[in-house]
Order: sequence, then structure tokens, then C-alpha cells
Amino acid sequence: MNQPTLNPQANDSIRIREALLGSRIDTKPFRADETLAINPLTIAIPDGGCVVLFRYGVVVFFGMSTAQETQFLERLQPLIQEPHTSPDDELINLRIDTAQLEGVDAQGCLWLHDISVQRLQLVAEMLARSSVLSDDEARLTKTFEKIEPLAQNLRKRGKVGQKKQVLLTYIGDSLLSQQRMVGRAEVADKPDLLWERPELEGLYLRLEDEFELRERHLALERKLQVISNTAETLLDLLQTQQSHRVEWYITILIVVEIGLTLYELFFKGH
Repeated sequence: MNQPTLNPQANDSIRIREALLGSRIDTKPFRADETLAINPLTIAIPDGGCVVLFRYGVVVFFGMSTAQETQFLERLQPLIQEPHTSPDDELINLRIDTAQLEGVDAQGCLWLHDISVQRLQLVAEMLARSSVLSDDEARLTKTFEKIEPLAQNLRKRGKVGQKKQVLLTYIGDSLLSQQRMVGRAEVADKPDLLWERPELEGLYLRLEDEFELRERHLALERKLQVISNTAETLLDLLQTQQSHRVEWYITILIVVEIGLTLYELFFKGH
């Protein structure tokens, strides 16, 4: 496996940039001769640097200039599904030192013992997971803010105060977020490369702790559960109210029909 060539900055650190570009990236068009590694797909850049791509919409640049990143993003643009108009990104500096403990220090600098492809893949995967969590956190916060007044309205007035389609949308948002975290980013699972490189377990645990991935994932699961339960409860109540309303309509129609029948019997019959 080839080693990537990374371009250092003036202070001898290596620039890392991560960005969430959309809901999905089609990685099939990239040629085999460009590939340093797969799972996740790692692409070598001719003028130095490398890119790690994730199908769930995240790209991580290592040791590339702004011009190189822009050029690669232009190539990537047609392959992005549901692109974000203003992608969230994160910058971090990487330094290499075999005597330094691997991980992120108090100043926010990332230290590694070397720039092997597997180490870069692991770093990219942890950054990508953090990005997906941040995106879900922002989206669910908005949903939570919308659904909280509905619960308050139910407590104060005893009414749902929202349409069925809106409640179904909230439930759909919750299901999509769960699918994204579990089915795509696999935030709670260990990266596959640790099976081949168990010596990277310590780096994985330190990065997981640094980005608080486990805690954030659990917090999101709790919030998802609250949103889902609230929306489902309100939907059940709304359907019950509608069912009762239909029953009243039927009852009224029956009473009217009986009244008309009696009128015909006692008044029109004479």
C-alpha cells in the first residue's frame, strides 16, 4: 500500500479539512489508479495530499492547498446527492512525532506517530462521524423546538393543535436520523480497519473521547425517542379525536334519518 504525500504548512503542520457536502456521494467514478485504499475510499492527489470520501456525504482533505480542494470539489459536485448550499466544515492541524502521545492536545492540534494510510483513514472516519452527529444535532434541535409547544398545548388546552401531515413529518425526521446514524455512518460501531490494525485501538478511543462521539450519540438517541414518542402520541390522539368526530356525524345523520322517517309516518300519512 502506497504512502500518501502530504504538503506541510509553513509551521510544519499538515492541514486537515473535513466537510459535509450532502446526503450521499457516488464514489464509483474514481479510477483504481487513483486509489490508495478502500473502506473508506482514499484518493491520492497528484500534486500532494489525499482525500478520504464517505458515501454518506462527507469528504476529508489531508495536506492540500485551498486551490487543490476547490478543484477537487468541482470534480465532486456532480456526484453529490442533495448538496448542502453552505457545507459545514472543520479545520484541524496535524503534526507528526513518534515521541508524542497520539491524539488531540489541549491546543486542538492532532498528533500522530506517522502518516500511514490507516491512521489517516481512522482520523477521517472519526471526523466524519462527528460531522454527521453535528448535522443531526442541529436538525433534531429544530424539530424538538417545534414539537415542544405541541406538548405544552396539549397540557394546557387538551388539544393536539397540529395537522396529521405535520406530525407524520416529525416522525419521518426521527426515522431518517436513526437510519443515518445506524445505517450509514455507523456512529456507535468500531471502524472496520481496527480488525486489521488492532494497534490503532488506543488512537480510536482517544479520538472518540475527544469528539465525545459516544455521549453525543446517546444524547441524540434519547432526543429521537422523545420526539418520536411525542409525535406518535399526538398522532394517536388526533386520530382518536377525528374518529369521535366521525362517530358524532354518523349519530347525527341517524337521528336526522329517524326524524324524517317519523315525520313521514305521523304527518304525511294523515
